[in-house]
Amino acid sequence: QLQLVESGGGLVQPGGSLRLSCAAPGFTLDYYDIGWFRQAPGKEREGVSCISSSGGRTNYADSVKGRFTISRDNAENTVYLQIDSAKYEDTAVYYCAARPPGRPCSRYGGYDYWGQGTQVTVSS
Repeated sequence: QLQLVESGGGLVQPGGSLRLSCAAPGFTLDYYDIGWFRQAPGKEREGVSCISSSGGRTNYADSVKGRFTISRDNAENTVYLQIDSAKYEDTAVYYCAARPPGRPCSRYGGYDYWGQGTQVTVSS
């Protein structure tokens, strides 16, 4: 079964940058659409960004548009989420998830495989 592993979380100052990675050791990710989600304490999990299996389609939540960039390197079997201009409200556990292709990237449902998450804390 596909297992996802997130990395790259940590402490970042407001206005700073961080790059999260999502990998699947022993598996090939290029078949799957990949989504990034986050869950802050006391809040529901929300979809942050999505990238299609080919990388040709992406989507961003309004709260991160213009600050986050999703990308994938299928040769490296890794999907990235670049966080720039970090805000306090970006503090959350970030998860990557995978699903078979076919749904619009703007729809954040139908993800079958999830990682364990990586903590991002924005603090001065």
